[in-house]
Amino acid sequence: MLYEFLTWLSERSESLSWMRLFGYITFRAILAAVTAFVMSLALGSPFIRWLKRRKATDLAWGYNLVNAQGKSGTPTMGGLLILMTVLIAVILWCELTNRYIQILIASVLWFGSIGICDDFLKLRDRSKAGLSDKKKIALQGLFGLLLSIVYLHPGWSPAPVEVADQLYLPFIKNPIADLGLWYAPFIIFVIVAISNSVNLADGLDGLAIVPSFLVAAVFGAFSYVMGNTRWSEYLLFDYLSGSGEILIFCSAFIGAGIGFLWYNAYPAQIFMGDTGSLALGGILGTIAVLIKQEFLFVIAGGVFVAEAATVFLTKYVFVPRGRRLFFRAPLHHSLQYRGLAETKVVVRLWIVSTILALIAATALKIR
Repeated sequence: MLYEFLTWLSERSESLSWMRLFGYITFRAILAAVTAFVMSLALGSPFIRWLKRRKATDLAWGYNLVNAQGKSGTPTMGGLLILMTVLIAVILWCELTNRYIQILIASVLWFGSIGICDDFLKLRDRSKAGLSDKKKIALQGLFGLLLSIVYLHPGWSPAPVEVADQLYLPFIKNPIADLGLWYAPFIIFVIVAISNSVNLADGLDGLAIVPSFLVAAVFGAFSYVMGNTRWSEYLLFDYLSGSGEILIFCSAFIGAGIGFLWYNAYPAQIFMGDTGSLALGGILGTIAVLIKQEFLFVIAGGVFVAEAATVFLTKYVFVPRGRRLFFRAPLHHSLQYRGLAETKVVVRLWIVSTILALIAATALKIR
């Protein structure tokens, strides 16, 4: 919105020609990141005080976890801070008529609403229940269904018709399959799987936010390449007109994430709650679908995949057989039970996430 006004001014006056800088995606991406970061820092402390006054504080929900009771009384629902600053930065610096941006704003509102309802019920009832797993999965799947309808509809999709239903793998130049209408259930699966994998990883101070914005950085780079005619041709990607704007969204996501980490790093002054973790996962899943890089998440978001895998294997494979593969699922709690300090677990998983993000980024060139 602001960028469009500044661009309009630059076209009306020669003395304001320098404002043409705002027409560059990379320049606006930097501004979006800085805007979201500064606003997160500025709003963080007042927001934490507001949550405390509203008694929106965590009670550890009765879990028998390592150091869980030491976290009791910490404000939760901090995901609202992330989502608010992302939306403000996006509204200021993105082209709001862009279909990709419109879909991403819808994902922020949708998944943020699911998380808010879940956290609100937990706080109201002072229990760990919240929304049932079936309701959360149904709502996540509904968004996936709506996204698939929009994405596969020739008149509504932001992607070219000949590309929309193609399935791609990292490091492979050409699509491996034309899924047709079967792409719809695949989109639903991707949205549900990624949203829940991030949600499962949110259990230690600062653990979920860093891998999230590292994945966003990788997706942002891919979206910029695929939205640029020269770079997409050079690196042998399908050209997705307008997808470059996703870089600005991802930059706002990164800026907001770093700002949130300021308060969420150990010992956390605020937790993101399901308001944040469900929304972050839903947003990343939506971006993965929009830029046709669903399987890239398996690499860039490898920590999230591992967290979800430990829960799935424990709950559906080993426990029914009366066996146990891990001390406790998800992975980060298993590492704690092995004697690793919380900060060591978090930092080591950050390091792994960084390496995985770098490996994923090489798929830009190695194809």
